[in-house]
Amino acid sequence: MKLNTDAIGSSFDEFLEEENILAESDATAIKRVIAYEVQKSMKEKNITKTEMAKRMGTSRSSLTRLLDPFNSSITLTTIETALSAIGKKIQIQIV
Repeated sequence: MKLNTDAIGSSFDEFLEEENILAESDATAIKRVIAYEVQKSMKEKNITKTEMAKRMGTSRSSLTRLLDPFNSSITLTTIETALSAIGKKIQIQIV
């Protein structure tokens, strides 16, 4: 099998960009991290889903959407509310 030297030196991000899926991939990755961090903090602080939803002033189904790592259609306000409920903040950096 002959090695494709055209791909040598290219990055995975470049590949995703060429496939027009870089932004979607980034959004999914960010959402997975947020869901993981919220769940981890809830577990560490012994906060149930019912209690978390109450702290956020929302329903359990809304919290379930936030905790779903594959659902990227969550607003920044919802993320900030959830993080505030567990004593955390989000910082966004544009690079």
